[in-house]
Order: sequence, then C-alpha cells, then structure tokens
Amino acid sequence: MGTALIYLLVVAAVGAALFGLASLVFGRGEELAPLPPGATPTRLPAGVIGGDDLRALRFQQAVRGYRMDEVDWVLARLAEELDRADAQRNGLEARVAELESGRRPSHAGGYQDGALRTEGER
Repeated sequence: MGTALIYLLVVAAVGAALFGLASLVFGRGEELAPLPPGATPTRLPAGVIGGDDLRALRFQQAVRGYRMDEVDWVLARLAEELDRADAQRNGLEARVAELESGRRPSHAGGYQDGALRTEGER
C-alpha cells in the first residue's frame, strides 16, 4: 500500500513538473483585448449581399447564445436588401408587361402607343 502511494506521488510530481515546464516554454498565449462596448466582429459587405456572405457570417456568442443586437442588425440589413430586390423585380416585371402589351419606349424616355418594333424598324 505504501509503495502505491509513493508511485502516485511521483507520477503527480512528474506531471506537475512537465506542466510547469510547458507553461514556461509556451507561455500563457496571446490574450485578445476585449471589444469596446457597441463594437462587433460581425461584418457584412457595404454593397450587395450574396449567398457566400451569408454563409461566412458568424455571430459573437454571449452567455445565452448570440448577441441579440447583432442578430437584429443583420436581419434588418437583409430585410432592406430583400425589399430593394423585390422593388427592382416588380419594376422589371411591370416594364416587361408594358412591352408585351404593345407599347414601345420612346426616345424621350416615355412610352409610345403602337405595335412593337419590327425587325425593319431597328
């Protein structure tokens, strides 16, 4: 029984010595400074957001999941992008409907009534 206790103490001492040596050699590592209040590591491009941007998006984790203000900001930004894309699509669909109904664009930027241009008019 005494021999097992001595072996256990020797193993613990060797482990502590190796841990101390590794701590001295490798150090504690670099510690990052905390972010200032209101700052976020979450980044989105200033222009149009693509699918790859969304796939690469990562949120900073807080004690209970993600930071709600970051998620709200990204969702608001995505909602704006979707609204803009929907408005652009609706405008293009209206333009296609006008062209298909027999109206053609005039040189002044408006539309003229009449048939669509034939190949000879171009």
